[in-house]
Amino acid sequence: MKKTLCVILVLAAVFAFAACGKTETAPVTDDVTVPVTEPAADTETAPLPEEDITVKVGVLTGPTGVGAVNMWNNAENADSGIKYAFSAAAAPDELVAGISKGDVDVAAVATNLAAKLYKKTNGGIKVLAVNTYGVLSVLTNGETSVTSLADLKGKKIVTTGQGANPEYIINYLLTKNGVDPTADVTVEFKTEGADLVPVWATEPDAVIIAPAPVSTTILSKYDGAVKALDLTDEWKKVAPDSALMMGCVIARTDFIDAHPAVIADFMEKYASSIEAAGADPAATGALCEKYGIVPKASIAEKAMPDFHLCWVTGEEMKNELSGYLQVLFDADSSSVGSLPDNGFWYEK
Repeated sequence: MKKTLCVILVLAAVFAFAACGKTETAPVTDDVTVPVTEPAADTETAPLPEEDITVKVGVLTGPTGVGAVNMWNNAENADSGIKYAFSAAAAPDELVAGISKGDVDVAAVATNLAAKLYKKTNGGIKVLAVNTYGVLSVLTNGETSVTSLADLKGKKIVTTGQGANPEYIINYLLTKNGVDPTADVTVEFKTEGADLVPVWATEPDAVIIAPAPVSTTILSKYDGAVKALDLTDEWKKVAPDSALMMGCVIARTDFIDAHPAVIADFMEKYASSIEAAGADPAATGALCEKYGIVPKASIAEKAMPDFHLCWVTGEEMKNELSGYLQVLFDADSSSVGSLPDNGFWYEK
């Protein structure tokens, strides 16, 4: 059954706090080398929800892991039901190794990494749901007027993610808006998101394209700075049949087959966790700091709208994520590995 739960948050506070040190966390766009492994053989029969089982869940720090923190907190305080043991990883390689070895049952990762894992494990994982739309925003320092991506023609863009998803996303959207990314703009790539924070101190006319929560820190640091465009919204304008889907939740295929009731329980609780983030950004922000997903609770709370948390499953997930993966594949086939077949999608 198709189920879509998107958290729509309103950013009502004025950005009035100062940036506090380095705030970059692992983005949903990190690329890794995926080891080739064979899927583990089924060794168990499907348990009932009340059976004694501990599900090992791994999440990336940064936007991809934000949606899990309420479930994580609930799991730590639960005294009955299926047990969930959460862990956070700063680098995708840690989760790749865990999934490949069977040390992690379920994980929140970048969508393109999920596609690569599916190929490299010969169908050893499936994508359960998309949990994060795009996290990239176009920022200006108040001196530059930008109301559309077409307005970027002739300007300097400073961003991160060269040779990875951000570069492909930016190039695709610029091209769709009549801007040649190689001739009409100057693009400078920084190594880390934190390197974007001081850009306006020396280049006030530059346009910054930053991921959350780095974008929150930048807007807080400079008076007059504005979020001019949200690339998740810009994607929908030019590709209405797909969506900018940057983060997802995957599970090992053998675990899904052996524990269907557990997977159903997990999905229900994860969806509720995302809903709780929308209902109480402050509490969710505090949990983000507690579990190391985002360094500062205040930053996580204010960045919550730009995380674009969601819970998209079934045919809607398949249709919209397929379009996004196609764009990445066309830009650089190695970013996806190959376009996944129907075995990639979890079906209840």
